[in-house]
Amino acid sequence: MIFKVSDISRDIRVCIDMNRNNACLLDSGDTETLTIDEIIVQKIPEAVRTAHTEAPTYLLESGHNFGDSVFWGDKESGYVLLPDDFMRLLVFKMSDWDRAVYTAISTEDEDYEKMRSRYKGIRGTCQKPVCVIAVRPEGKVLEFYSCKSEDAQVSQGSYLPYPAIDGSGGIDICERCYTAVIYIAAALVMNTYGEIQKATSFFDLAKSALR
Repeated sequence: MIFKVSDISRDIRVCIDMNRNNACLLDSGDTETLTIDEIIVQKIPEAVRTAHTEAPTYLLESGHNFGDSVFWGDKESGYVLLPDDFMRLLVFKMSDWDRAVYTAISTEDEDYEKMRSRYKGIRGTCQKPVCVIAVRPEGKVLEFYSCKSEDAQVSQGSYLPYPAIDGSGGIDICERCYTAVIYIAAALVMNTYGEIQKATSFFDLAKSALR
């Protein structure tokens, strides 16, 4: 869901009880010193990224689709290209799999070596598929292991992108993560001010909101 940055900033200001629009981070007379509003806006994408990364799947929305083209390797395994703004996998499923994958491993995971085995049975299977986020010459990809045949297609593939403020002053936030985003942003602002105890309290509130 797209939220207006102006509305988010207002909610963050209410949360941290800073309602002086012209207040500055440092009372130094420096015209280049960032205002509270500027600090808040800077922290919003980071707060969204943190909330979307740490949130359990059931708090997230459907995300963006990917996986239009499949590139096959050996033993009915292959990969799909990931978008440049890919941040978190939500779901991936090939058409002949018995179940979907919601969490991908990395190439540094000890189980990744099994995916390189010459024996197909040791790799992921249609009953217990495995996905791996890897980097190839083509870019970042999602490797999948394995299918029954190369006739399989992507039946589900969605992800969350890195958050960014759009040209209309909006940002995409999973609605059930909104409260956590406000608390995290408030904590980040308090950290900027050196108010560590208040920041810790806001981070704790964010954790509770993501349960």
